[in-house]
Amino acid sequence: MKVLVVGAGSIGGYFGGRLLDSGQDVTFLVRPHRAEALAARGLIIRSPSGDLTISCPPTVTADQLKQDYDFVLLSCKAYDLAQAIDDLAPAVGPSTRILPLLNGMRHMEVLDTRFGPERILGGLCMIATSLDSNGDIVHTGQLQSLTFGARDPGNEAIAGEVEQAFAGAGFDVIRSNLIVQEMWEKWIFIATNAGLTTMMRAPIGDIVEAGGSDLAEALLDECNSIADINSYPVRSDVLKRFRKMFTAEGSPMTASLFRDLENGGRIEVEQIIGDLIVRSSSKAAPTLLRVAYVHMKAYEARKHRLTGTAAR
Repeated sequence: MKVLVVGAGSIGGYFGGRLLDSGQDVTFLVRPHRAEALAARGLIIRSPSGDLTISCPPTVTADQLKQDYDFVLLSCKAYDLAQAIDDLAPAVGPSTRILPLLNGMRHMEVLDTRFGPERILGGLCMIATSLDSNGDIVHTGQLQSLTFGARDPGNEAIAGEVEQAFAGAGFDVIRSNLIVQEMWEKWIFIATNAGLTTMMRAPIGDIVEAGGSDLAEALLDECNSIADINSYPVRSDVLKRFRKMFTAEGSPMTASLFRDLENGGRIEVEQIIGDLIVRSSSKAAPTLLRVAYVHMKAYEARKHRLTGTAAR
């Protein structure tokens, strides 16, 4: 299976690097400056699950992309999706399948429109990674799972091939029969986490210590009510687990969107928070979620006013 990994950032670089190390035929679609950096330094992963260095990993830039690939792993930030789609389009042939690992659901509609729903698998990942100042990938914690599934019954065979190919790569591979449900559940978790930690500018444990457990539960319920309207309410056992996590004393948990904001970076506010609000109704008029949204949009407005760009 010829695999194209779109991006070699912390997510694509981690999963793609593990796949490449396991013997899979992997090429990274990257921008020229990242290709140069990888050629000079290599792809370096630092992880509790084992460090990895791959010298001169195979890369290709958009202008060099000519051949079809069997499988595309799409791991860009949501605000880069339009450019990523244009870049990867030459790699999509008659039998190519695409597995996106973005948060939310808007990207699925965009990809379905561009390439056809029969080409798009559902997927999500659970992992904490970042790039350090050298461009190396830093993985923290033990969680490193990739969950995927066929949305179209015609893709069950390719899903089986993907499961088999990824099985020996050193991360948890989960093939799901409820992939859209699980994508919605991750979205609700991410939106609650991002809304809480961004509004309060603090990790969950500090919010709980300040007496904010009730706000955490209220925001979780608000987000879940929107999922319910859209026919994907969080399952009761999963909701119970989320509730426990968002009210845990001493928890250092924050959202990646919060960390991006704290670092002065671009944030996925429209895809994670804005789009969830769009999918609400008068029966679930968002209040806390809207406060979180306005807070993040004000950050973007101030960033633009001070620097002339939405974010660094």
